[in-house]
Amino acid sequence: QLQLVESGGGLVQPGGSLRLSCAASGFTLDAYVVGWFRQAPRKAREWVTYMTTSGLAIYTDSVKGRFTISRDNAKNTVYLQMNSLKPEDTAVYYCVADRIDPLRIGEIWYEYRYDHWGQGTQVTVSS
Repeated sequence: QLQLVESGGGLVQPGGSLRLSCAASGFTLDAYVVGWFRQAPRKAREWVTYMTTSGLAIYTDSVKGRFTISRDNAKNTVYLQMNSLKPEDTAVYYCVADRIDPLRIGEIWYEYRYDHWGQGTQVTVSS
């Protein structure tokens, strides 16, 4: 069974940092593009970041310079390092993966382009 499991969420003060992890099981991530979405309270889910199999990373404007996506294929895990966190970063964060690269058709930010989703991990930024 193909599965993604996120961890690392929690409560952090504004300006603080968190690192989210996403462990894959049932498949090897090195052949998959990966990414993160998030959903804030009372808002639609939004795309945050994406990484190709070769390590090219793209970010939504609101997190550029603060968030970093990375992958460790040996550990079959994707990470999201989040620095300088703001209250507006409060959301449930979801890890995603797919074998087909949506960058080729310019659709990296569409949820339906990703077949595999984690269950989500809550990040709360508050003083």
